[in-house]
Amino acid sequence: MMLSCCAWALTGAVEETLPRFVEMGFDRIDVRSDLAEVERVQEQIESWQLRVSCIAASFGMSEGAALSSEDAVAVAAALAHTERGLELGRTLGATTAYVVAEEEGGGAALERYAGSLEQAAELAAELGLKLGVEHLPGRSLPTAAATLGFLRAVGHPNLYLLLDIGHAQMSGEDPAAVIEAAGERLGYVHLDDNDGENDQHLGLLEGVMAEETLVRTFAALEDCGYDGVVSLELSAELPDPQVALVKSREVIERVRAKVAGR
Repeated sequence: MMLSCCAWALTGAVEETLPRFVEMGFDRIDVRSDLAEVERVQEQIESWQLRVSCIAASFGMSEGAALSSEDAVAVAAALAHTERGLELGRTLGATTAYVVAEEEGGGAALERYAGSLEQAAELAAELGLKLGVEHLPGRSLPTAAATLGFLRAVGHPNLYLLLDIGHAQMSGEDPAAVIEAAGERLGYVHLDDNDGENDQHLGLLEGVMAEETLVRTFAALEDCGYDGVVSLELSAELPDPQVALVKSREVIERVRAKVAGR
């Protein structure tokens, strides 16, 4: 199991913030699909011996574009955006990409979403990437359980759950139970904290999350044989995101030591 962190935790162009991640001890990062200077980012990633683990393929989609839209033009725009993100992920060496659940639109919208995701998942597979779907309270897939059910109904072999433990906390779900239920459908994990109601992306143990929850989460990951990446996704609006990342990394190291000592 490897640790990454989402590059958008630090304000500024990714190519400028990369040295700070190295200073904090990270050797992996996640990026969004709106990179402006791709060649320069590539050069800096190679220069600092970093690896890109994952790309947020649906980030920055144009207004009106949606994979679940009734409008064929809007769907085409959303697919084109997602496909560009997947291709960028391949270029940067990522092994996983993901999309976030869209706005609630009922059963028909979910059917359209499923069709679009199947197309995106096919391209992702051709490019050598897993495609994850992230649950988000208030959206069409508000819980991890609902997302798992949706993915199993779609049945595409290259569609996976991206589990966000902060989002699970908001929806009252136990991450360890989700991990056990997901099994091989678990494709990626985001680590963050909050007050239990708002999507704040705080540092670990800075909200209502208990260390025991993290211990059980990491124990579940070990027990199910998860050998992928877990990634810190913290907000750039925190008072000091860099301090929060360092502290969260220390929490993870402590938690993993506890799990190893079981």
